[in-house]
Amino acid sequence: MTEKLVSIITPTYNCAKFIAETIDSVRAQTYQNWEMIIVDDCSLDNTKEIVEEYIKTDPRIRYHLLEKNSGAAVARTTAMQLANGAYMAFIDSDDLWTPEKLERQIQWMEENGHAFSCTAYEQIDEDGNSLHRVIKTVEKTNYNRLLLDCPVGNSSVVYNVEKMGKFEVPDIRKRNDDALWLQMLKKEEYIWGMPDVLMKYRIRQNSISSNKLKVIKYHWILYRDIEHLSVFRSLFHIGFWCLIKVLKIK
Repeated sequence: MTEKLVSIITPTYNCAKFIAETIDSVRAQTYQNWEMIIVDDCSLDNTKEIVEEYIKTDPRIRYHLLEKNSGAAVARTTAMQLANGAYMAFIDSDDLWTPEKLERQIQWMEENGHAFSCTAYEQIDEDGNSLHRVIKTVEKTNYNRLLLDCPVGNSSVVYNVEKMGKFEVPDIRKRNDDALWLQMLKKEEYIWGMPDVLMKYRIRQNSISSNKLKVIKYHWILYRDIEHLSVFRSLFHIGFWCLIKVLKIK
């Protein structure tokens, strides 16, 4: 398989504790033709110094510092604008890939003619220990299915830029990954789910997304202000999301 360039999109903010391990998982890929674009949303820790050490020995890694703290959506959009790849992949600065992730996923996409895909993933704790929970994929997810309960792990997504073009991430502090997939599903009918577990998602106790009440606010903004759904439909989707979370807890 001819390796087309893959642009790896990584927004970061105060992830000095984790970002070296994330970069190591990218550098360990069996698929070698990639560029990793790390956009720093004005971290207050030593994220910059850690990334710059990697840049000294690996020119495939690029670092861009935003002028002011603007949120993950702006950081992600900036990275996408700087990307040169035929494919675009996403990994957050605290998640991990298995070594064969890019090779297997891109080969699967090309063999099946899929322009937009995600994979199953495993959850890990802050220290990288397995939580023994695998989040499976849905075979194919369209716009309406994604609205119900997004079955897509952000750091598992790859899409074909040559077929789909570039996108701007809606400027919302959280759930901006969901907002991006919804924009993309207006152009491509499905996100195809690859059943292989090729990503590890880190559960952090201090993350905004761990606070379910705060997340409800961002869902409302997503449904009403960005997707312009009716009040009734927005309430329905928020209610459905809450029900799913309660069932998962039980």
